[in-house]
Order: sequence, then C-alpha cells, then structure tokens
Amino acid sequence: MGNMSIIYEALLDLHAEVVIKESIRKFREVNLYKEIDDALQNGDEDLFIKLTNELKTINESSA
Repeated sequence: MGNMSIIYEALLDLHAEVVIKESIRKFREVNLYKEIDDALQNGDEDLFIKLTNELKTINESSA
C-alpha cells in the first residue's frame, strides 16, 4: 500500500507542476497581447515585432 501512496503523490506533484507551468504561460500570453496593443497604439514597430515574436514562440512551444 505504501508504494501506491508514493506513486500517487508523485503523480499529484507532476500534475501540479503542469498546471502551474500552463498558468504561467497563459498569464504571459495575456500580458503579451496587452503589450502588443500598447506598442501598436504608440507606433513602436520594434517593440511590436519583439513582442509578437515572443508570442509566436510561446504559442509554438505549447502546441
């Protein structure tokens, strides 16, 4: 019975890690959209390109 408990705890830890990483990724994605909008409004083409490239990288890594 102790072995099952260890395996169950390991699976819970792994699941928690996945949830946390996805939450951080989603948080950054939402903030990037806001920053991209600001860059567009301010006419900052360099920042816009930098942020959209970061967004593209984040989206590719989650696929």
